Amino acid sequence: MSASAITQHADRVHAAIESDEAAKSALVASWTRSAALHHLDPAERRPPSRLTGRELDLARRRIEPLVRASQASLDRLYLAVGGIGCCVLLADRDGVPVERRGAVADDDTFRDWGLWTGTVWSEESEGTNGIGTCLVEGRALTIHRDQHFHAKNTLLSCTTAPIYDHEGNLAAALDVSSCRADLTEGFVRLIAIALNEAVRRIEAENFRLAYPHARIIMAPTPDQSPGALLAVDREDLVVGATRSARMALNLTPELLAGPLPAADLLGSETSFATDLRAAERAVLERALLRSGGNVTAAARTLGISRATLHRKLGRFGLRGAH
Repeated sequence: MSASAITQHADRVHAAIESDEAAKSALVASWTRSAALHHLDPAERRPPSRLTGRELDLARRRIEPLVRASQASLDRLYLAVGGIGCCVLLADRDGVPVERRGAVADDDTFRDWGLWTGTVWSEESEGTNGIGTCLVEGRALTIHRDQHFHAKNTLLSCTTAPIYDHEGNLAAALDVSSCRADLTEGFVRLIAIALNEAVRRIEAENFRLAYPHARIIMAPTPDQSPGALLAVDREDLVVGATRSARMALNLTPELLAGPLPAADLLGSETSFATDLRAAERAVLERALLRSGGNVTAAARTLGISRATLHRKLGRFGLRGAH
């Protein structure tokens, strides 16, 4: 990039910051954070910071369960966007990519641009950018070319979405980046759709892995969000909930820490609760039939105590042999 182009971009950023646009524009608000809070210069040409190999290994291990849960979705997302010259990055909470997918032919270019594992893309380090700003604001966004704070990054187009862990905490960001000058708005919209679908799959898989012995069920939400999941144990108690489910059902950590019956949470008037009740009754009836009505044997088959089974049978008006 020429010196004049760098100067023009820096002047534009400073003019926007000095105006009242920060109150109206999320982009200018990020530029303002970059300059005022992090003391960055949009004309800075230094290369991005990089972790050492040991530091990258430690960063990766800190989110290893999420990395493991993401593998198939990263591959699938790259198949969708790799053909148009994009790479896929999974970054940790600090804005450091720990996993990457990209074409070998593009490796040198992407490495030079810092679109590589171990590069620090926090807003504090690189100013307004897809990964860093997504993590600060906790929302999906696109930072396209000259929307970046640093002039050196204005050839990049980055679409990023946050990833929340099994406890609803912001844990990572998934990014699709490109250096192509001909990346159109239409392609960016398609990338955003594919990216958000990948995030939902990663969050769901990570949630299932976090509760391997629980039943994973979809919670009823106004928008029928496929990401609103609950983990229910053998006693029909809710033991986990995704961020979408927590928000939809007003689930606080305190509520989830105590005994929380799924039926009480969902409400008997909901079709979901009705279906759940019918499914539970069917399971109990099958267990009794297979045990010849023997409650002790049925409880052993179901992996619950005899007392618990008696309570469940009483709830459904069922009886077994003593």
